[in-house]
Amino acid sequence: MERNRELRITSFAASVYLFFFGASLAVATDKPNVILIVCDDLNDYIEGLGGHPQARTLNIERLCESGVCFTQAHCNIPICAPSRASFLTGLYPHTSCNFGFDRWDQNEVLRNSRTIMDQFRANGYHTLGTGKLMHHLNRQEWVEYGNLADYGPFAFDGTERVAHPDVPSPYRDIGTIDGSFGPLVNLTGRTFADGKSYSWQTGNWKGMRSLRVDSQQDRDMTADELNGKWAVDKLRELANQSSGKPFFMGVGFIRPHTPLIVPDRFFKQFPLEFIKLPVMKSGDVEDTHHRSVRGIPAGKEPDSERTEDMGSRLFTKLVTSYDTQDEALRRFIQAYLACVASVDELIGQILDAVDNSPLKGNTIIVLTSDHGWGMGEKDYLYKNSLWQESTQVPLIVRAPGIVKAGGVADHPVSLIDLFPTLIDLCGLTGETKKNDKGRPLDGHSLRPFLENPKTDEWSGPDEVLTALYKWARFYDPAKQSYSLRSKDWRYIRYSNGKEELYHNAEDPYEWTNLASNPEYASMLESFRAKLDAKLPEPASAPAKSADEVWKDNFFRKHPKADANQDGTLSWPEYQIHKAKVDARKAAKGKNNGDQ
Repeated sequence: MERNRELRITSFAASVYLFFFGASLAVATDKPNVILIVCDDLNDYIEGLGGHPQARTLNIERLCESGVCFTQAHCNIPICAPSRASFLTGLYPHTSCNFGFDRWDQNEVLRNSRTIMDQFRANGYHTLGTGKLMHHLNRQEWVEYGNLADYGPFAFDGTERVAHPDVPSPYRDIGTIDGSFGPLVNLTGRTFADGKSYSWQTGNWKGMRSLRVDSQQDRDMTADELNGKWAVDKLRELANQSSGKPFFMGVGFIRPHTPLIVPDRFFKQFPLEFIKLPVMKSGDVEDTHHRSVRGIPAGKEPDSERTEDMGSRLFTKLVTSYDTQDEALRRFIQAYLACVASVDELIGQILDAVDNSPLKGNTIIVLTSDHGWGMGEKDYLYKNSLWQESTQVPLIVRAPGIVKAGGVADHPVSLIDLFPTLIDLCGLTGETKKNDKGRPLDGHSLRPFLENPKTDEWSGPDEVLTALYKWARFYDPAKQSYSLRSKDWRYIRYSNGKEELYHNAEDPYEWTNLASNPEYASMLESFRAKLDAKLPEPASAPAKSADEVWKDNFFRKHPKADANQDGTLSWPEYQIHKAKVDARKAAKGKNNGDQ
């Protein structure tokens, strides 16, 4: 009898323990893990979006088959730093006035608003990341971080880092990053036209190191490969842990950002003579206005290279570096496809690490890019335009138990919707603002599309809003260029008032600008009103000139330039201090060259 009593007491105690402590553990382990994979400059050249018929992305397609693919996902500003700052904080560029390459964590609105990773950490998640996620890394946002962003490999001529030795001038003269593409091969013993010997380096602002390439099988790992390995190793560790603590992992791959250099075996998957060119129309640029808003930095003459927008400059230099335009584009596209295939292989390794472990049933995987890339359409080879090639991004979400596997959603959505989606899927709580200087999220949860990709029940807008980065950085949101992309239309209004209107349902390549066609006047007025409604009122003070903005930026970086310490940088003070800065840079460059 006494023994039965002891058993009942023990059983009751165990029940109490499980109720209080087991329940909390269940809550923790029931929270889904999240892996966010961010590629750089990845456009629609993947299977599932059909941007290029020869794209080989079997692993991305595998992710599509187990998740939902958004075929009209767009970035909110088509260049690296502000795009990442935008979607990782869930705020439009015009909300934060962050349109350029200033550090995001020095922006008053952004530094007082939580990032995705900070919100997960505040909800008890273990946050870890590697590679390029934010353009400017702040380690305090993470519990642990792997590798810094590294754009290598870079060709090294014994004195400086240069473009791939196989790239001819004038394209190679653009530089180590944007002027470089070609296979990663053993350069030892090769003879080049310039008579120089080359080797490989890799690294970042903290320093460079040699990258050994003896053969395709015997070489050092590239930066992206190291990030893939880091992620896989961490996933294996996490799968074997029993802490019950969920994790948020960010993996930032550099490719297909330039330099388009990956192992030669990926180039061999795309024989040059069989590369198909994108569908283009001769003279397509003539009814567009992107070039009319190019910014000219202070001190640059009107005939300098910077007066021509980057995409047009890259296109012109590429096609003049080869015998024909077709050959030039084939070589560049071959390199781009090779880079996409290489990053797809790394994505596959991450998928394998999840799918072959206990993590599979409780891990959300999101794949996206910071923006797209134009491949010569409208004589433009770059990002940072308001056309389809630059704004469209892959967005694939796999959420076990929630998504309709293999679903395709064609409603326009944007990267600004990613943060609220993850909050919804993971049941995160708490303000995303740190204080009153922060801002609430601008986007909307995509969960309705994950459950039913064809749903009409969504609280978000019918159009995607995208801003344009300019060299001359005005911070007034009312002075920017913007695009609205609906399911069937695209409207662009540049900062100088010029407009473009495309009927994408009938004109998918955006060949015909209808803005000046009186038959579409009512449609034009409708989009004007919609854009005005999304933006704040124009600033009461007139916008500063490009030179004034340039001077203000210089003052922020060089406060000692204010010689009389009156709190204002005059033009004479700017010129005197700028000369000192330039002299120091020149002396440093000379010293580096002498070593």
